[in-house]
Amino acid sequence: MGQRGLPGPAPRAASPPSAVIETLPRMGATTTLAGRELAATPGETVVTTVRVHNSGPLVDQFSVDVVGEAREWTTVTPQVVNLMPGQEAEVEVAFAPPRSSQVLAGAVPFGVRVASREDPTGSRVEEGAVLVAPFTDLQLELVPKTSTCRRRARHQLVVDNAGNHPLSVELHPSDPEEQLKLSLDHAALTVEPGTSAFLKLKVRPYDRFLRGQDRRLPFQVTAVAPETPPVHANGTVVQQQLLPKWLLPALIALLVIAIALVTLWFTVLKPTLQSAAREAAVEAAEEKQAEVAAKADNAAAQAADAQQKADAAQKAVEDGGIAPPKPSVVSPGGVDISAGSTTDFRITASAPTAANPTDFATFTADPAPAADKTLVITDILLQNPRGDAGLLQLRRGDIVLLEVGLANFRDLDYHLVEPWTFDPGEQLVLAVSCEDPATDTCTPAASFSGRLAG
Repeated sequence: MGQRGLPGPAPRAASPPSAVIETLPRMGATTTLAGRELAATPGETVVTTVRVHNSGPLVDQFSVDVVGEAREWTTVTPQVVNLMPGQEAEVEVAFAPPRSSQVLAGAVPFGVRVASREDPTGSRVEEGAVLVAPFTDLQLELVPKTSTCRRRARHQLVVDNAGNHPLSVELHPSDPEEQLKLSLDHAALTVEPGTSAFLKLKVRPYDRFLRGQDRRLPFQVTAVAPETPPVHANGTVVQQQLLPKWLLPALIALLVIAIALVTLWFTVLKPTLQSAAREAAVEAAEEKQAEVAAKADNAAAQAADAQQKADAAQKAVEDGGIAPPKPSVVSPGGVDISAGSTTDFRITASAPTAANPTDFATFTADPAPAADKTLVITDILLQNPRGDAGLLQLRRGDIVLLEVGLANFRDLDYHLVEPWTFDPGEQLVLAVSCEDPATDTCTPAASFSGRLAG
């Protein structure tokens, strides 16, 4: 059997092509600006108009404002208009540039913007410029207006350009009495609008006076700029006397004090001091007399005792033929320094230059005196033949007995009333600090004479 075929879907009828394309209505505004270049004087108002036409098919609302630098000082009346299709209206735009240095002279561009509420993309901007006229406002000030001086004064001159364009200014200081020397650090300058220039003005009076009343010396500074009247700043210098006003009263006060002190000296202090001096002199004389009398009594007693001993010795000699003993001198160590053998020796120095004046080179006798004897020095001869400079010391060990400057002598001798004694073990040391030698070293020397006892 043959198989029956299934029926297929019925064919779809083709859609007819669109015959009409829908077009949206065009909306927006047409604007016309009455004046594109407006001349304005600062502080006054200039007015123009903008005509707004509703070019769309619907009722529309249009807002009008100004863009650009002139926006801050522009007024739009009215700011919003409602227009039927094909209807138009005029909007007044008033420009009032202030009389201020903030608005510079010259062309200030602006734009009048008309915005549609129904079709924002259809907004329009009409461009123009306001030609702001220049104005000049020059101000001059002295700081301080009045100064006080003896020789010279200093002022500061402030030149202020409150106008709306750069200003070239010439400055002329003068004084009506011609008693002042006036000098400015700049005689001409250009001041930008809204700025100030600070100049130094030095004022010096020609004449000076030591004493007298203060003198008031007026002066004036005139500023001259193109197309504007001159501007003046007046000042005054109060010239004082060269001598301070307090000096004369101070001198009088010092004179009074000096007179009072002299009077006090001669009437009170001098007699008191003289009386005290006399009393002190009398007391000192009495004490001296007592001391002299005591010493005289002591000397008389010693003389009497010595006479008795001498008489006894003489009698002993006469009786027994025995020679009187010599008087002995005993050192602190118990050694009779009047006895013993004589000795002399020399110490020669060869000291290098000392960087520090307190540094000493030390030298001893070679050969040294007998170490087991007491050395008694009675005579000293110091020699500096080359005229070296520095210091020379004679010491008992580390104890300085004598110090002399080398530059003070070439030959110097000492004869000791009380001899120097050096007990066994004590060294006689020659120490030299060499400062300015005639050669490379200082070569002073010392010669000693005395006895060895014990």
